Amino acid sequence: MPKPFQFRSGSVVYFQGDAADKIFILQSGKLNLSYQDIETGEDIHDLVQQGEFFGVKSALGRYPREENAIAVQDSVIMAFTVPEFEALAQANTRIIMKMLKVFSNQLRRIHHQVASLLEKSEEIPPEMGLFNVGEYYLKNGRFVQAKYVFSRYLTYYPSGRNAAQAAKNLEMAESQVSRMPKASSASPAGPASPGSPAPLAPSAGQSGGQAQIGDAAKAYYDAVSMITQEKYQQAYLSFKKIIDANEDEEYVAKSNYEISRCLFLLNKHDECIKSFTVLITKYPKHPDLGSCLFYMGQSYEKMGKKDQAATFYKKILTMDTGEEEGISLKAKRALKALAGE
Repeated sequence: MPKPFQFRSGSVVYFQGDAADKIFILQSGKLNLSYQDIETGEDIHDLVQQGEFFGVKSALGRYPREENAIAVQDSVIMAFTVPEFEALAQANTRIIMKMLKVFSNQLRRIHHQVASLLEKSEEIPPEMGLFNVGEYYLKNGRFVQAKYVFSRYLTYYPSGRNAAQAAKNLEMAESQVSRMPKASSASPAGPASPGSPAPLAPSAGQSGGQAQIGDAAKAYYDAVSMITQEKYQQAYLSFKKIIDANEDEEYVAKSNYEISRCLFLLNKHDECIKSFTVLITKYPKHPDLGSCLFYMGQSYEKMGKKDQAATFYKKILTMDTGEEEGISLKAKRALKALAGE
């Protein structure tokens, strides 16, 4: 039998990429479906109205969810298994005709977008700036920052043209960090006075002829350096400046992740959960998705909400995040700890 479920405002019904085994109908409240336009890359938001089905195509087609479904008001949602929905549709031909009309419009729009994309030249991912920042830190003896940057490069561009060299540089940076005294590795960039702006790395002309590093990249990696020094509030404010300036989409996305992490480190767990929820909604394919979910689980756990925490840990174990296996191992350990094992 179909079962009703209650979702508070801001709750996630499912994430993009989830396995699809249910079809839903919105009985009351409002729900937002968010996804990226395949032609423009812009975020698209579709409101589901009362009485409308959603999650139909992926469940019937047996492929992962194509969008995030998030309640924007307190909502009651009825969940059908595929056989239950098929039985309902067979008994009511109006449902079939309505779905065919919707699917026809969607297929026509997708066909137009794909045809438009095929006419455009392929764009190369902006990876050189990230690699050059790592080389700058490595050559100037800032090994903690170099280690972080090259690990991020390999996360964002595992098959990039500089991936092999980045792996060697990461190994070199890790070796140097392991030899550093604890105090030195904790604060490689030196002290910074409270409230002072994040120091900027030298420009290309000052660092031996490297490619120009953008202002957003400089500000971002100096803010990351503040986290390594446990200056979480200063790092938070620096990331916020990058987001507010909105000059470079790549570093805005990265700063949204880091600012959420700062909230966790500042023990602002409710704000951390809300911040990561917004991040996942806006960037459903974020390369740190597994870590986002883990921080959300940790936040719920620290707030004493173990059931919600377990939901996020289990979610990590069912998905291919593209991240290192360590995040899955952390989720398994967290679940065992919750179970008292």
